[in-house]
Amino acid sequence: MGIVKISDPLHESLRLASQALSRSINAQAEHWMRVGMLAELHPQLSHAEICQLLIRAEQEGGLDLARLAGWAQPAKAKGARA
Repeated sequence: MGIVKISDPLHESLRLASQALSRSINAQAEHWMRVGMLAELHPQLSHAEICQLLIRAEQEGGLDLARLAGWAQPAKAKGARA
């Protein structure tokens, strides 16, 4: 975990959105970062499609940004030799 410094106006926007959506400020910031990162990685997807992707990822055990971004190494098949 780290500290991210943001502007006061953005922090106020986070505070308002977090209250309206019943999230903590940190959870709201993390949500916006996830959506923004996925929007940059997959510009062809709409916001609704990104939300569906996040829901599917959660159903499958959680969001793996490295896998979604194509950064993760593919898993080796059982019995495969190195």
